[in-house]
Amino acid sequence: MTDKEYAVRPNKTQLKREIRALNDLGRELIKMPDSALAKVPLSESMVGALREGKRLSKGALQRQLRLIASLMRNEDVEAIRMELERHKQPSRQQTQELHQLEGWRDQLIQGDDKLLTELIDEYPEIDRQYMRQLVRNAQHEAGKNKPPKSSRLLFQYLSKIKRDASPATTDDGEIEFNSVKAQQT
Repeated sequence: MTDKEYAVRPNKTQLKREIRALNDLGRELIKMPDSALAKVPLSESMVGALREGKRLSKGALQRQLRLIASLMRNEDVEAIRMELERHKQPSRQQTQELHQLEGWRDQLIQGDDKLLTELIDEYPEIDRQYMRQLVRNAQHEAGKNKPPKSSRLLFQYLSKIKRDASPATTDDGEIEFNSVKAQQT
């Protein structure tokens, strides 16, 4: 062999995998709502191509996805993927609130009247009669191994009350119910 250097050709299969990955990423971006898409770091041409892709179907969509994949080569793909993952994952605060609501519901169904009193004191807009009725019905359903319709309704009602009202907090910014504490942000 001489001192000539041979050009290393990229692996064709690897190139196809990369193009397919960009195509799939483009498909996921098209499915995102506009409000979430606004948070993704994209160029104007890419945003326009994605908006166009949202209104297309079948063959036209496939052609648009190929265009999006080619435009994607000029974008920061890692930043786009990170924002897409962030959009897919529920926030920790939402998860914490859901766990708190589930805990309240379970405690109420188990007969924790102290928690019920604390909730009524903290959220004065609670309909006491309706809340007690939901708790009674949920206990009755649990005792008879029926589907938890009232339990779901109780959870939805607690969620609505918590969402509609901002509770009073202690001096250090914590909301305290029975043994359940949640850091308010």
